[in-house]
Amino acid sequence: MPYPSRSVADVEVVPLCDAVGPMGEALARPLGELFGGPGHPVWSGPCGHAPQDGWVLHFHCFLLRDPAGRTVLVDTGVGPLDSPAASWAPVPGRLAAELAAAGTEPDEVDAVVLTHLHSDHVSGSLAADGVSPAFPNARYVVQRAELDWVARAGSPLAEAVVEPLRKAGCLDVVDGVRALAAGVETVHTPGHTPGHQSVRVGDGALLVAGDVLHHPVQLADPTAAYLYDEDRERATATRQAVLEALAASGGVLATAHFPEPFTALPGSR
Repeated sequence: MPYPSRSVADVEVVPLCDAVGPMGEALARPLGELFGGPGHPVWSGPCGHAPQDGWVLHFHCFLLRDPAGRTVLVDTGVGPLDSPAASWAPVPGRLAAELAAAGTEPDEVDAVVLTHLHSDHVSGSLAADGVSPAFPNARYVVQRAELDWVARAGSPLAEAVVEPLRKAGCLDVVDGVRALAAGVETVHTPGHTPGHQSVRVGDGALLVAGDVLHHPVQLADPTAAYLYDEDRERATATRQAVLEALAASGGVLATAHFPEPFTALPGSR
């Protein structure tokens, strides 16, 4: 059954469930190893999880539609059976079917925000030929710091995803805030990766947060750093700032990997 959408500042936010499943064997760890370490204080509190529990991930993308009909897609999911995410994620993704169920065709998407260049967030970016954009009329929005990072790191995604988009002339490189639609803009939220970005809706009423948080245990204690954050200290600072700002404004968090796509913070409207 589809998740219900949210309306925020006249922007419709539609969660799309691309995939559900555990990490592949190479990356799988108990929750206590993935978040904070098994001795972290969060595991002694009432967080509703045990450190030895396994992790079943939900892979959410989000579709945003403003009153003028402009359409923004946040992330493109795990991709097909032979995608870069196939070694560890539950492929194939079902983004195309989810978009169709939401009443949106690929050529109706105006902008695609790639929150960061990890394979479970970008592997649906290209068409079946592996060269053409899957969303032919869209601008693909990536932070400059993210492109610089994958180039330095020699990530295979630079060749597999970034270069085809660049050659197709549809890659928009941004620094920080970029307006995408009425009441919709990017915001730099570094730490998980250097150029990680989120999407702010309605002046902070809702944040599509990508991988700022990965698991609900990080709501119980935002200092429970994720094992695979590139810069755990910076990721923790970003996570704390995001949660504090959303709580102060009565906002809603839209997450990529929680079981439920929307989380209303304590005290939110």
